[in-house]
This record gives sequence, structure tokens and C-alpha cells, in this order.
Amino acid sequence: MSALVEGSWDEARTIAATHFSVLKPEKLSVSDCMGRTVSSDVKSLVDLPTYATSAMDGYAVAGTGPWQIIGEIKAGLPMKTELKSGQAVMIATGGVIPTGTLGVIRWESAQVVGTTLSGEVQKDRDIRPVAHECKAGDVLIDAGTVLNPAMIGLLSATGLDYVDVVIKPRVALILLGDEIQLSGIPSDGLVRDALGPQLPGWLVAMGAQVISTQHIFDQLDLVVDALNEACSTADIIITTGGTSQGSRDYLHGALDEIGAEILVDTVKVRPGHPMLLAAKGATAIIGLPGNPQSAIAALVSLGQPVIASQLGQAQKKLPVITTSSELTAPDGYTRLVIGNLIDAKFHVAPYLGSAMLRGLAYSDGFAVVTTAITAPGEQVRWLDLPK
Repeated sequence: MSALVEGSWDEARTIAATHFSVLKPEKLSVSDCMGRTVSSDVKSLVDLPTYATSAMDGYAVAGTGPWQIIGEIKAGLPMKTELKSGQAVMIATGGVIPTGTLGVIRWESAQVVGTTLSGEVQKDRDIRPVAHECKAGDVLIDAGTVLNPAMIGLLSATGLDYVDVVIKPRVALILLGDEIQLSGIPSDGLVRDALGPQLPGWLVAMGAQVISTQHIFDQLDLVVDALNEACSTADIIITTGGTSQGSRDYLHGALDEIGAEILVDTVKVRPGHPMLLAAKGATAIIGLPGNPQSAIAALVSLGQPVIASQLGQAQKKLPVITTSSELTAPDGYTRLVIGNLIDAKFHVAPYLGSAMLRGLAYSDGFAVVTTAITAPGEQVRWLDLPK
């Protein structure tokens, strides 16, 4: 396919969402699957409940009353014999209903004198029937679903010990720039690295894992070597800086050297215009601009859909929100404006410059603006930041 050059933001995201394949699955213990994406539909191994159980503390009774109380059933200790007409047993919530039971009389409604029980009963009252929640073989979780704690509890309850989940995309970070200082107070014209420390957090929140980080000077052979090394181990390579066409921007040349296919080469969006997406075999290569806010805009624009596609997740449709103030976008461009949703309305954050992080640090996402002027009260789309 030919590269999308200076294409629209939506076109670029579509390419990012559709070009790469789902990664292989791995089998994990259910208890270790929080936040993981299931690779195929997960089915129940049993009926749930597996046995008819009591929904309340009380008495299981057979036939008409009054009844003679002959014992007690505790949760996990079912009665081995049939309950006969005129008999009753104390039963705890979750206790297995004995054969022959008509219904359950709640503890607070029962009248007990010695071992004699009186009260009103209705057939099957307060009895959870077998398979009331699901049957063996029912699909509980669809492929591509991210597991939350309640889902993990559900899978455990239905007898599952292990689940097949998609391997987390392995990300190699290659941070480019002669001007980067890695620690301490910047001096002598250098700038402190603000992307290396934060990118792993964003990527983990998206469902990926960072396997390596390299800091590379702006030198073509070094960039080529770093890309070749990362391609051997990573599903995604993310670079920072070097995406433009300046005299010290070597990413395009390095991609040509390693035989990568450029899919997206700059996007009509602000901030983040010089973002780039390429492929080397099955490995995605995402070039982020060097300015911090632009880099994160590019990461959520292209990185998020790539990661979702490799995990087999459905791409999220951006919700529509209402803005509280006037928003503008350059002619023919999409503008991503950082800010927050307050009382269901978008409020612009301060410090909007592409080199600034202060506003981003206190924002929940981006308003996606596609018209020259969006008046207060009008609608725009909302791109949530990963959490």
C-alpha cells in the first residue's frame, strides 16, 4: 500500500487500527488475568448455580406444616437424604436445597417452639434454581474483552482455573536526540528527558509492556542499529523525535535502510503533525514528535489503535461531548485540545503549547475539533487519555 502522506487524523487512525494482526494467546491462571484481554470466547464449565441453593437463611420445608425440625444444612455440607413431607431443616444462605423441598421459610418469618416449625411457605420461594445464572457451555466473556475483577470472579465461580489471554504487546522505546539529559537539572543547552519516564506508564495503561529503552544520538547508523535490534524482539517500536525532514532528523532514512514500509507520514493534526507509522513485517514502528505534548497526542492517536488491534480489542468509538468555550482548528486540520469534562462539559486546560506538559498533567483527554470555529454549547468528539 502507498503511504498516507499528510492525511487526515481519522484516516491515519483507521490505518493504525486495521494494519496489524492480533498477537498470540497465552494461558494464565484466572487470578492473574486482571486487565488482560481474552483471546477467544470464554464459556462456563458448569451450570451456575451448580445445585439448587437457598437464597436466604431460614428453613427448607417439605409438604405442609407444621414441620418437625430434623437437623441443619450448612453451606458446603449438603443433606444426603430426601426431605420428607412434614420435615424441615435449618439452612444457611448458599446451602444446597435437599431433595423434596417445597420452599424456604425465612428465619425472621419462622415460628419455632421446641423442634416444631410453623409459618407460611410458597413453592420454590427463596430457592435459587440450578442454572439460574448460566448453563454449562454459555459464553460468559466475548473475545477481545478486557477482564475486570467481577469477570474474574464470575469465571472462577464457573469452574475455570485458566484463561487464554492475548500476550501483551512488547514495546521497545528508542529515544532520539543529542539534546537529551537523563538526570539532574538541565544545563548547557540540554533538556531533561520528559518522555522516557512517562511513556511506560501510558503504554501499560493501554495494555502493552515495555521490554527495552534505548537513548540514541542523532546519527543515522545508530538509529538503524537500534531499529534492527528492536525489530528482533518487539511487537511495537516507539521512537521519539527525528520524524520531520530536518538535517538532524534521521528516522525516515533509517526506516528506508531497514526496509520498513511507511504507512502514515505526517497527519493533518495539531499538535502532533509530524507523527509517523511504519511496519517492518509484523512489527509496528510509531514515530512520535519530540515535543512532549505533541508526542502524547501522537501516542493516543496512533499508538492506542495499534495496541488495541494487536490485543484483538474492538476499536472504541469516540463519544460526543459539549464544549463550554469556543474552540478553533486550523483550516483542513484536526485540533486536539487538552482539557477535562466537568459537569458533562469540556473545559480547556491551560498551557496548550506543544512543548508543554503542565496542562496535560491535569487533563483527562482531548477534545477532537474538526471545524474552524466551534462555538460554546456545540458538540465535538472526545478522546479519553488511558488510565
